[in-house]
Amino acid sequence: MTVVLVLVGLFLGAIVGGVLGVGAGFLWTSVFHTSDFEGYSGMLVFFTFMPIGIIAGALIGGVGLGVLGSRENVAKDPP
Repeated sequence: MTVVLVLVGLFLGAIVGGVLGVGAGFLWTSVFHTSDFEGYSGMLVFFTFMPIGIIAGALIGGVGLGVLGSRENVAKDPP
């Protein structure tokens, strides 16, 4: 069951990370006035920020759900 949770965490984390990466890239290009000449700002967002967000989100999601799935239920016997 833990393996399934890790894979779900990887998948959902990658989706959320990609969306957050695109948002961060758009924020970067507007704050730092990145040039739009020949699509430079779009390439920056989709070839730099989105992959970083996908990788980070997948790792955080996979590890997070893996840790949650592998913990033992310590509340089985209340004192």
